[in-house]
Amino acid sequence: MAKRIQEILIDDLDGGEAETAGFAIDGSSYEIDLSDLNAKKLRDALTPFVQHARRASVSTTRRRARGSGASGMSREKSSEIRQWAKAHGLPVSERGRIASTVVVKYEASH
Repeated sequence: MAKRIQEILIDDLDGGEAETAGFAIDGSSYEIDLSDLNAKKLRDALTPFVQHARRASVSTTRRRARGSGASGMSREKSSEIRQWAKAHGLPVSERGRIASTVVVKYEASH
């Protein structure tokens, strides 16, 4: 048995056939399905801003958003929380991520 599956995108504004257009602003990325005409309108509207903008590197954007370390917690803070958890009989590993429940209890006590 043969099958043909066809995906047809529908313009989010006017219901016609579409392509997907992507853009980002203020740290959020968006996708919208637009007809050729509406995609051109979007690109034309953004052109003056894009011409004067600079490209952002993905690694720089991620680094800023994440802070220090994956959780945004400094080594000193992690060490302090681990010591507090051990002193209060809470299970905590010597390395790696500290359970959010432990962090919440620590913050509630300080």
